[in-house]
Amino acid sequence: MAYIYQTKTGKWGYSVSLGLDPVTGKQVQKTKSTFKSEKEAIRAAALMEKQFEDGELKSEAKLKVSVFLPEFLIWYGHHAKESSVRARRIALERLTELWQDTQLRRITKRIYQDRLLDLSNQYSKNYLDSMHTTGRMFFKRALELELIKNDPTEGFKLPKKKSFEVDENEELEQLNYLERDELINLLQTAKTDGLKNDFLYFTMLAYTGLRIGEMMALKWPDIDLDAGTLKITKTLYTPANNTKNYKLFPPKTSSSKRTIRIDDDLVALLKKHKAEQNEQFLKNRDHYYNKQFVFAREDGYPTLRKLVEIRLIRLLNKAGISKKITLHGFRHTHTSLLIEAGVGVKEIQLRLGHSDYKTTMNIYAHMTKNMEENAAEKFSQLMRGLL
Repeated sequence: MAYIYQTKTGKWGYSVSLGLDPVTGKQVQKTKSTFKSEKEAIRAAALMEKQFEDGELKSEAKLKVSVFLPEFLIWYGHHAKESSVRARRIALERLTELWQDTQLRRITKRIYQDRLLDLSNQYSKNYLDSMHTTGRMFFKRALELELIKNDPTEGFKLPKKKSFEVDENEELEQLNYLERDELINLLQTAKTDGLKNDFLYFTMLAYTGLRIGEMMALKWPDIDLDAGTLKITKTLYTPANNTKNYKLFPPKTSSSKRTIRIDDDLVALLKKHKAEQNEQFLKNRDHYYNKQFVFAREDGYPTLRKLVEIRLIRLLNKAGISKKITLHGFRHTHTSLLIEAGVGVKEIQLRLGHSDYKTTMNIYAHMTKNMEENAAEKFSQLMRGLL
């Protein structure tokens, strides 16, 4: 319903009610008072009402980024894993750090583009891609709710790195594995100088190629010690490093669900570990959280990934290994050992649970290249001085 009025200056105007704002719950009023005649004001008000009824008129809310961000995460959480929500939250907080007090509708394509270009100097291209994907989801949702008229992310493409630039993060990831002699050194150090379960942690990672979340989610029914097989069906997520609030999710991809054979030596270690764990259970029976986790703490709750990361740093220092190795590096280490043993690419893909053949091929190609270079260097050292 439009209200037509005349101002003190003689101009004519209208005030049109467009219903309730879905965000604030308040009435949305559109006013304009620049018309020379009453008829002009009436026609303009009628046109606006028709546009609104036809859905052609979108009203932008004066909602700030800081207010919409938690609302978006709640909506996203209805159809995503908790770990994914956490990753999106971190990405959005970094992306929108300078926009917290800015209205959503004020974020233009230029502002969005400049922000991502600034962030490209701080983060790898892979993480920047992830941040841009999250930004697109964020503003697409705002557009769906008619909080903005235009999506500032539309049409934006991330700049490619120049060919002579090296992505240091990707390079470190490529080199993130142990040679066979380095692995032996580390495992021997874990056996003689390691803390409780260190030898088993890193033997399991190196001998199976499991992701750390997959390993920590293992329960005794997943392991057939007689047949020497191990079944991967889930991954462990511990938000805020709180083991009592752990979550079990399906693994990374459908291909990640797999059953693999394990080494006899590893089977022997697991049998010994199970016997020791049973003794621990009997001692703490009254307050033991018995969910049959293989890598459980003394109270039965699953061991935190952070603890294993700290143990690894300690052992690398003790073993005198200066190479920067992460827990995921043991997965690459296992791959290199399989290649060295002559295992085919397809078998490696199935054992590691790669959904994409290209992923296995990329790792395979890189590692065989390194092996060839190492072989050439070792041969050169052996024959040096003979010519």
